[in-house]
Amino acid sequence: MQVLGIDIGGSGIKGALVDLESGQLVSERKRITTPPSFHIEEVTESIATLVSQFDYSGAVGVGFPAAVANGIVLTPPTAHHVAGWVDQSVNDRFSDATGCAVTTLNDADAAGLAEMRFGAGQGVEGVVITVTLGTGVGAGLFMDGKLVPNLEIGKIFLASHDDVVEQYMAGRIKKDHDLEWYEYGERLNEFCLHIEHVFSPQLIIIGGGVSRKHKKFMSEDQLKRTRIVPAKLRNEAGIVGAAAWATGNITRQN
Repeated sequence: MQVLGIDIGGSGIKGALVDLESGQLVSERKRITTPPSFHIEEVTESIATLVSQFDYSGAVGVGFPAAVANGIVLTPPTAHHVAGWVDQSVNDRFSDATGCAVTTLNDADAAGLAEMRFGAGQGVEGVVITVTLGTGVGAGLFMDGKLVPNLEIGKIFLASHDDVVEQYMAGRIKKDHDLEWYEYGERLNEFCLHIEHVFSPQLIIIGGGVSRKHKKFMSEDQLKRTRIVPAKLRNEAGIVGAAAWATGNITRQN
């Protein structure tokens, strides 16, 4: 079965057809620029434009950069903080604009779902936390493979640094603060030790763009009790997870 998955990012909205048996992209990945305003009407129009490029009429899954429950946006979009999204049914808006049945979930949840089904978390029982390091810090929380949605882990306040997590060790922070890899690794390790203490997971999966260079800043045995591994699907995870969510292909827990 092939389903269209879409991942809404800060700079680009990306989509592709996904084979839900293998988790592989089976079409060219298409990308359009995210509207700088991030206004709801402009983003909705951009999604409709992207869907039209695939000449597609089936179910569509969309990963969205905010907390989402049953298609309703609960929090302002990460890194945009634009008014007009909260309490909106993006499922209805996107469905009306595209003519397809659209199902929306948090973008980090989508990436985590893909890793649990097709990637580094496949077959792992107990508590697993997937972390996406990019403009912010996203995360997915799973219990025996089932998603507990909207873990806003990037908003955790670190009293020792007088700031929230995503202002301390998001992927962009390495560049913004001109950190060496070992310095960035120390920040990530501090964060993961905190997560280990609070959640006692069996596994932490690190994704996002910086995970491509995981050998420079992390190792599987760096935590006290928890194994930590790089994501396998990396930048395709959001698209794959969104596509799977669109058809209920992965067990949901709301």
